[in-house]
Amino acid sequence: QVQLVESGGGLVQAGGSLRLSCAPSGGTFNNPPMAWFRQAPGKAREFVAGISRSGGSSYYADSVRGRFTISRDNAKNMVFLQMNNLKPEDTAVYYCAADRDSPYNYYVPSLPGEFDVWGQGTQVTVSS
Repeated sequence: QVQLVESGGGLVQAGGSLRLSCAPSGGTFNNPPMAWFRQAPGKAREFVAGISRSGGSSYYADSVRGRFTISRDNAKNMVFLQMNNLKPEDTAVYYCAADRDSPYNYYVPSLPGEFDVWGQGTQVTVSS
């Protein structure tokens, strides 16, 4: 069964940068829409960024637009999240997700329930 594996999290000071990576384990995908979500303690899981099948369309939460960039390498079946100018409020566990059943080429959903494959998450901690 295909799963996702995230890497690249860690501890960084406010204003710093991190790059998260996500790759499938146990198989490959047929370039489905992909997204990053995050969940802080005591809060619901929230959409951070999403990218379409080809990578031609990307979507961001207002809280990260202009600071985060999502990208993908379809030849390697990988998705990345470049996070710049990090803030303490970005502290959370970050999850990668895939929507394998999506019929869309450009649309990326933003609700967790629309994604059927998830990673275990990687912790991002931003100190002030």
